Amino acid sequence: MELWNSTLGSDFILVGILNDSRSPELLCVTLSALYILALTSNGLLLPVTAMDAWLQVPVYLLLSQLSFMDLAFASVVTPKTLVDHLLGENAISFGDCAFQMLVDLTLGGAEDLLLAFMAYDRYVAIYHPLNCMVLMRPKICWLIMATSWILAVLNAVIHTSYTMHFPFCMSQETKHLLCENSPLLKLACVDTSRCELMVYMTGVTFLIPTFTAILASYTFVPVATLHMSSGEGRQKALIMVSSHLTVVGMYYGTAMFMYIQPSLYHGPQQDNILSLFYTIITPVLNPLIYSLRNKEVMEAFRRVLGRLTSVQRL
Repeated sequence: MELWNSTLGSDFILVGILNDSRSPELLCVTLSALYILALTSNGLLLPVTAMDAWLQVPVYLLLSQLSFMDLAFASVVTPKTLVDHLLGENAISFGDCAFQMLVDLTLGGAEDLLLAFMAYDRYVAIYHPLNCMVLMRPKICWLIMATSWILAVLNAVIHTSYTMHFPFCMSQETKHLLCENSPLLKLACVDTSRCELMVYMTGVTFLIPTFTAILASYTFVPVATLHMSSGEGRQKALIMVSSHLTVVGMYYGTAMFMYIQPSLYHGPQQDNILSLFYTIITPVLNPLIYSLRNKEVMEAFRRVLGRLTSVQRL
């Protein structure tokens, strides 16, 4: 069988979810609406957290990083998917495919670690409120964010270079939304078992400990609410935990299916739906759950909007 991937001029064909859908126009409109919502909500949070002095505290530094990651996550896949559908083109060059995989793995790994650090921040705020500004001071927050990015970039570079070095068959069509390890490894004409094992081991190393840490952190919150004298405060805390765990469960659940479940059990339709969850659905839900329901964030929105309105009047 003829092999190819020696030149960057070779293309992959991404036959994504829009091509297999029975109502591609409706799905296209839905994806467009979700992308605009993700773009707007995350895009507004970034300047507000940067411009408002009251939000210059650790928890909002972490939330601004989450908004940036979600904004990039949604933008690396969705616009190309929509444009390709409208133009009737599904090709992606070898170099662009490698870049898309690199960015996707970097953002996924960084967000995975950041969510765990955010859960730790909530634990500190509830159980050690007097020491919160010491345990989660700005220097530590910046160290946390830098650690997330560095580990994620290293992981992404290793996996991308290893996956893309394989010789691929002439049948370069993959029924997937974007360039990811598992779908591309199925196109390889050589044994990829070592690479698949590495993907599995990395998935276990990245996802299981962080997800366990998040569950442990949020488990302490209901325990702490038992000592609250205010019924309203107890209810708010429980609602916060349930909403956070819902979004976190969606994100980690889909990631575990993609990167821990053996490739033998991966199906194109299943993988496309799972990819939609962490590339567009969670970027829409995260700002709604973590930030836009927060009174301090909404008050900061009004303060920034008021200052901008005052400047325009002048």
